[in-house]
Amino acid sequence: MKAIALDTFGGPDAFVLRDVPKPVPGAGQVLVRVHATSINPLDYQVRRGDYAGLVQLPAITGHDVSGVVEAIGPGVTAFAPGDEVWYTPQIFDGPGSYAEYHVAAEHIIGKKPAALSHLEAASLSLVGGTAWEALVVRAALRVGETILVHGGAGGVGHVAIQLAKAIGARVITTAREANFAFARSMGADVVIDYRNEDYVEAVMRETAGRGVDVIFDTIGGDTLSRAPDALAQLGRLVTIVDTAQPHNLIQAWGKNASYHFVFTRQNRGKLDELGALVERGQLRPHIGAVYSLADIAQAHARLESPDNGLRGKIAIAVVPSAAPDAPEA
Repeated sequence: MKAIALDTFGGPDAFVLRDVPKPVPGAGQVLVRVHATSINPLDYQVRRGDYAGLVQLPAITGHDVSGVVEAIGPGVTAFAPGDEVWYTPQIFDGPGSYAEYHVAAEHIIGKKPAALSHLEAASLSLVGGTAWEALVVRAALRVGETILVHGGAGGVGHVAIQLAKAIGARVITTAREANFAFARSMGADVVIDYRNEDYVEAVMRETAGRGVDVIFDTIGGDTLSRAPDALAQLGRLVTIVDTAQPHNLIQAWGKNASYHFVFTRQNRGKLDELGALVERGQLRPHIGAVYSLADIAQAHARLESPDNGLRGKIAIAVVPSAAPDAPEA
């Protein structure tokens, strides 16, 4: 089968397209013909060596799958050949999704929502699971609360806005002015131009000085240390950004704030919950661009560019016939 491999860590040109053996499903495993995958910051972090201690070279990365079951291993009961499925491969545990076929444990795979194309499903599995883990499991966002979503036009951010609205929360988000209309179309109630306005001042103005109940950090920087200034009493911050720099969190003590650090876990339950929202019309990923598997280096280079002009996700059509499902970039 064709796969995109890494022999060394480095820039987008580190990827190599090659033929590798087609995997065989073992007990409790499912072999999936990958129709589509997508690009996430985690993918380029793996590629450039940020997690070199956790990734054994040569490696195949990629953390989204939408495809069709090709074969099942002994003991598999939930799936049969021909089923359309979607999932996030186990992170740092075996080959990823930049390949024509992928093997995964039955318990992390879900039935693909019929309302989503393969490109759309592959653009939602990791970011959707991450947003669910952050907002539902860790922050326990409730009806009537107010949340600040940093980076509302991004891959995780635009999904988080929709999920928060489905829960019944008021959503404030940060974005560039060019992305205001997009963020509002996702459901944001208030959009802050982070380039020209201090978001803490804007949040306090929009909440009459109370602050927000939850902050969802997708951008890093000084978000952790500034969060207490924008949080209400008993507020919660959830971050998906790994950072080694120290932060002064003394102000969080005065707010009785709780901080949650999320590394998303894979399971079918989250996919089923997300699928239910999709089927009810409350959640849908936005695809900003589509590339082929052979052009994955260009896709990585674009996502890493600070001024890439993207909204939502970059999808990768592994099966060429998946590409017509995508909107214009």
